[in-house]
Amino acid sequence: MDEKNPDIIPENPENNTFEDDFVIGKGFEISEEPIMPEPKKRGAKHSAGKNTLKNIIWILCIVVVSVGLAFGIIFAGADYMGIGFGRGKDCEVVIEHGMSTRQIAEQLKECGAVKIPMLFRVYAKLKHYDGKFKYGLYTFNNEAGYEALSVMLIEEGAKANSIKVTIPEMSSVDDIAKILEEKGICEKADFIDEVQHGSFDYDFVKAIPTEKVYYRLEGYLFPETYNFYSYDSKECAHLAVDRMLKTLDSKLTEGVRDKIAKNGYTLHELLTQGERDHGLSEYELVTLASIVELEAGGSPEEMPNVAAVFCNRLKSDEYPKLQSSPTQKYPYGSGKYDTYKSEGLPPGPLCSPSENSIKAAADPTANFDYYYFVTDAKMKFYYNKTLTEHNNTINRLKRENNWIGDK
Repeated sequence: MDEKNPDIIPENPENNTFEDDFVIGKGFEISEEPIMPEPKKRGAKHSAGKNTLKNIIWILCIVVVSVGLAFGIIFAGADYMGIGFGRGKDCEVVIEHGMSTRQIAEQLKECGAVKIPMLFRVYAKLKHYDGKFKYGLYTFNNEAGYEALSVMLIEEGAKANSIKVTIPEMSSVDDIAKILEEKGICEKADFIDEVQHGSFDYDFVKAIPTEKVYYRLEGYLFPETYNFYSYDSKECAHLAVDRMLKTLDSKLTEGVRDKIAKNGYTLHELLTQGERDHGLSEYELVTLASIVELEAGGSPEEMPNVAAVFCNRLKSDEYPKLQSSPTQKYPYGSGKYDTYKSEGLPPGPLCSPSENSIKAAADPTANFDYYYFVTDAKMKFYYNKTLTEHNNTINRLKRENNWIGDK
């Protein structure tokens, strides 16, 4: 209000509320719409509920993780100390020459001496035991902790000494059995029994048509120099066969590594390609490799060419018989292995093929259109496309006194 003129009311919007609501001649104007109370805000309560649920979930996650870690620590501690379910039994372990700590840890797991191989490897690394474990045959009680196992592997040594044995290329099952018996590894009968009936977890063993072959594992016992152990004939026979099969399994991969890298094949795809291109399954591939091994006389240079000749015959209607001389000399099968009498490949391998012959069978020389070959006295190979050419080559070598036989 103006102090000089009290009758003048200053223009102030806040003071005009009365005039706005009152209309001259009408009095107060009352709105027909009812005045609704403002709704209560529920967002804060809803947000609080969501936060509570999140907190519960987080707590549950923390509890689950904590319990898992606790059980993991307890399990690891029990393994370290050698306590827990299934303990208290003796087990035998063969530690082979050159095994890494990783491989030894896996062997210990297989026999039940450790449950967590990776933890044992870490322990060996921290204790500086890596590379100090001795090879041989051990008997462990699987209640032994990591330290006791390590001490036995380092200080006590093995019960059995290793015996170096060389299995030559082209060896048959009978040859190998005789070698192992002479070396004192196992008896021939026990070895043959494992060859025929032993349980071995390899895909190529499962695929062998046992009803067709004389010796189930003929051709699959890889020729190599091994360190075997002599303590129980039957057990050693099983270990010897398994070791040779395992070596073949690894050599199949290593032997064709260049071709796999070049073409981007896996081993399975490579063998499948062999089936498409040459009509060979994995089993037939080993069978062909054994023939190549014997026919090529151990010459890695000639093996791909020899393999190509036989692959050409396998695909040809004109030459249905392989006519391979070594198949006539195989002592078993009552003539079923003789490819001068039977068409196609023999029922199974004739011997243990080398890595080179396996590679040659899987990847024979391309565009090598020959169906005959012959060697002279110096093991030089001559290849011919027709029977006439082949006979002419033989006659020439005979005149030169340089012929030892045709293939």
